[in-house]
Amino acid sequence: APAAVAVVRAVAWLLLWVAAELACKSSAALAAAHTDAGIKASCSEIILRQEILKDGFHRDLLIKVKFGESIEDLQTCRLLIKQYIPAGLFVDPYELASLRERNITEAVMVSENFNIEAPNYLSKESEVLIYARQDSQCIDCFQAFLPVHYRYHRPHSKDGETFIVVSNPDLLMYCDQEFPILKCWAQSKVAAPCTLKNKDICQWNNMKYKSVYKNVTLQVPVGLTIHTTLVCSVTLLITILCSTLILVAVFKYGHFPL
Repeated sequence: APAAVAVVRAVAWLLLWVAAELACKSSAALAAAHTDAGIKASCSEIILRQEILKDGFHRDLLIKVKFGESIEDLQTCRLLIKQYIPAGLFVDPYELASLRERNITEAVMVSENFNIEAPNYLSKESEVLIYARQDSQCIDCFQAFLPVHYRYHRPHSKDGETFIVVSNPDLLMYCDQEFPILKCWAQSKVAAPCTLKNKDICQWNNMKYKSVYKNVTLQVPVGLTIHTTLVCSVTLLITILCSTLILVAVFKYGHFPL
C-alpha cells in the first residue's frame, strides 16, 4: 500500500509539473502573439509611386517612396531600389557615372555585357541599383531619379506604335540597428553593396509595399513596313545628293598641293 501511494504521488507531481510547463509555454506564446498583433496593428503600408517625366525618346523615371510611420527612428536606415529595365529601354552607364560625379543621383548598372546601341529585339532585361535619398520636403519620404532611353523597335505592318511595360522594383532597406517596425515590412534578406563607395556587402531587407500603379506603360512610336521602300529610296537620294555637294565644294574650294 505505501508503495502504491508513493507511485500515485509521483504521477501526480509529474502531471502537475507538465501542466505548469505547458501553462508557461502557452503564456509566452500568447504574450508573443499579443506583441506581434500590437506591432501589426500599428503597422501602416509603404506606398511606392513611379512616374515618367519628359517627352520623346529620352525620359526620366522618378520613384517616390512614402512610409506610413514616421522615420525619425529610422535615420540610420538606407533605402535601395532594384529597378528592372525592360528590353525596350536602356540606361546609359556613362551617363550614370556623370550623374554620380555631379551628385545628382546614386545609381549603378548591375547587368554585364550591356550594349546601349542594340535594338529592342537584340536586347534583354537589365538591372539598376538606385540608392534613394530622403525627400527634403517630406520627413517620411524617399525618392530616386533615373534617366531612361527608348531603344529602336522593329517596324510594324499595321500599328505605328508599341508599348513598354516598366515593372515595379524591389525595395530594399538596411538599418544599422533593428527596429520592431521593420517586422511589418521585411520579407526576406537580399545581399547587395552597402554603398556605391565601397565593395562591402550588406544583408538588405526585401520590403513589401503597395504601389500606386500596378505597372508603368510607355507608348513608343515605330515605323510601318509599308513605308520601307519610300524611306530607303528617299534616304539613298539624300545621301547621294549630300555626297555630291560635298565633292563639288571640295574640288571648287579645296587646295591640293601639286
